[in-house]
Amino acid sequence: MPNYNGVWSISTQYQYAADWPNAPEIILQAGSLGALGASNQIQRFDVVTAGNSVDFGNLTNSKHDRAGFGSNTRAIFAGGTSNNVIEFVTFVTDGDATDFGDLSATNIIGGGASNNTRGLIAGTDDPGDTIEYVTIASTGNAADFGNLSVARYYNGALASATRAVWGGGQAAGGGHPVNNTMDYVTIGSTGNATDFGDLSAARRTNAGASSTTRGIFGGGYSDTGTTAVNIMEYITIGSTGNVADFGDLTVARGALGAGAGSTRAMFAGGRASGGVSNVIDFVEIATTGNATDFADLSVASERGPCVGANAASVQA
Repeated sequence: MPNYNGVWSISTQYQYAADWPNAPEIILQAGSLGALGASNQIQRFDVVTAGNSVDFGNLTNSKHDRAGFGSNTRAIFAGGTSNNVIEFVTFVTDGDATDFGDLSATNIIGGGASNNTRGLIAGTDDPGDTIEYVTIASTGNAADFGNLSVARYYNGALASATRAVWGGGQAAGGGHPVNNTMDYVTIGSTGNATDFGDLSAARRTNAGASSTTRGIFGGGYSDTGTTAVNIMEYITIGSTGNVADFGDLTVARGALGAGAGSTRAMFAGGRASGGVSNVIDFVEIATTGNATDFADLSVASERGPCVGANAASVQA
């Protein structure tokens, strides 16, 4: 992969503005569950140019159900089945993950969200209501941030530069019922989450992706089984309120991953009626409409997060 590192003076930047290097718009998908069981593979695909994913490197262990988030330089993967490990990679350098620190406890599919500075994970498999955070540019253990309004896990997540929003999930109680709650926090502070509004219906293992202003929740299961939906719904992150319809994915599936470039949201993998999926769909975030098939994951996978990097902003 190209090396985007370099040092330019301000005068040089303006003199050669047309040649100023842009950060890549790529998505990393990692730590999934597939036909052969849990995987430690990290796959990479481009957001702008259609093409199947290629191998990026490996996580330190083969766990699925991790959370993912990042900045425009680092992707971080945290938690997973019987796992409290946090690890990271640098987008512009293919290679294996490096240890970052630890979560306070094992975390299965807590929703990961971030701005360019701080990453948050919310929800645990108890189900729990814990929100933890890390500073992405440094390394170290996660710190307590606050609590969700409803204890749950398998929740979708997305963020703007200032807010993180979690939607849906599987809640506490008999049978761990599926939930339609959306919560939000201000990323730069700490404290408990506030109610944002509701998804149109309860779902879990849905995925979220966003621009700096609009967030999209897509896919998921409508029950505690594997009844998958193809629904995409959107919110304006700076306000509060219930979702509005965006369109449909090309294939109904749950346990999928999602990430964004500067203008596009990508939904990858998951479990469809035919089994584990390799489908990558995309939508233009600023519009509404049905998703378009983009390409395929080289290895079909479910329950693996996606993290996106782009020149303008990063939402996970």
